[in-house]
Amino acid sequence: MEKIVKDVGDIQSRLLDHRPVISAEARYFVREFEEKRGFRESRLLENLNKMVQESNEQMVLAVSEERSQQLSDIIKRLEAANHMAERIQQRELEAQQGVQLQANMEKLKEDWTEFLKEQQRLKEEVDEEHAKAVGELSTRFNEKKKELAQFSFS
Repeated sequence: MEKIVKDVGDIQSRLLDHRPVISAEARYFVREFEEKRGFRESRLLENLNKMVQESNEQMVLAVSEERSQQLSDIIKRLEAANHMAERIQQRELEAQQGVQLQANMEKLKEDWTEFLKEQQRLKEEVDEEHAKAVGELSTRFNEKKKELAQFSFS
């Protein structure tokens, strides 16, 4: 029985215990990449890393220059748009001032017409008063003339 248990244990370890096979494969893999290839993949990866870094630096510069050019173009466009908006605003202001100026001119014309009417009315009043005063003076003068004529004949 002891032999059967030992044989079953040996069979079990050979069939189910893969540690020796895996460690042998791992040693083979390490030896293949480190010893036989002489770190060739490592050098290739380092070269690729350098190429990627150089490409990144060049692309960063190119993108940075392109971005600054685009920003410059955008700033120019914004300045042009701002200038156009200011011109439009100025025209609207001038038009608004023109309308207001026209309204002010109309108001001034109305005020002037009203002023002339008032002056005409005042002139007529003054002319009436003057005519009354002249009439009164003429009457008084005629009376004084009569009185003087009476004194001269008496």
